[in-house]
Amino acid sequence: MNAQPSKKNPDAGVPLPFWLSGFARIRKAALTFTATAGVAVAAVALSYWYKQDALEVEARAQRARNDAHSRLTYAETEKEEIRRFQPAFLELRRKGLAGKERRLDWVESIRQIQEQRRLLPLTYQIDPQQPYRLEQPLPTGDYQLRGSRMKLHMDLLHEMDLFNFLADLRQRGYFAVQDCSLRRTATATPGVQSPALSGDCTLNWLTLTPQPAAPSVPLPGGGKRPALAVLGSAATPAGSAP
Repeated sequence: MNAQPSKKNPDAGVPLPFWLSGFARIRKAALTFTATAGVAVAAVALSYWYKQDALEVEARAQRARNDAHSRLTYAETEKEEIRRFQPAFLELRRKGLAGKERRLDWVESIRQIQEQRRLLPLTYQIDPQQPYRLEQPLPTGDYQLRGSRMKLHMDLLHEMDLFNFLADLRQRGYFAVQDCSLRRTATATPGVQSPALSGDCTLNWLTLTPQPAAPSVPLPGGGKRPALAVLGSAATPAGSAP
């Protein structure tokens, strides 16, 4: 009895594509290439990240350098202004404009001038110190301009007594004359020293006093401008405090 012939697999004789049949030969190289490409991409990404980080660090360092340079420039400017205006500031403080109110000095100055000029008796009254307003704002930095109103009454032999008194008083301190008036009192009697005039003046003694510390907005470069630069010139008063 003859054996039946076996059926052949129709796919057994189909040849594989060249790239697939030859892949076994380049598999190791392909895997190496893939791994190398992955490492290269990771290296590029890491390098880019490091570059961005370095740029940020450089930008921060540049900003810090610029801030330091601004502070140095400001400090040098402030130092120069202090050197220029310190003598004037010390002179203003010596004469009583900058610093605390000096009522006792004013009273003593009036007494000395009255004795030196041999003036007739005079009276005065000094009101409490108040903020002093100017017609045009005056930059005073960390200081506030304040005024103490003084009402002065003088008996005068002649009008020059008043003018000389005010001129001498101006050498002892800083004040603004708000108003003055002269009135004839009586006809002078020969041989008798009697007042021929009376004068009434309202003066405002001026003082620059430090303002209370308050939170301040930081300025570019840091710090604030010194007050010495704004204290070197005298203020021109426009009226009394309210």
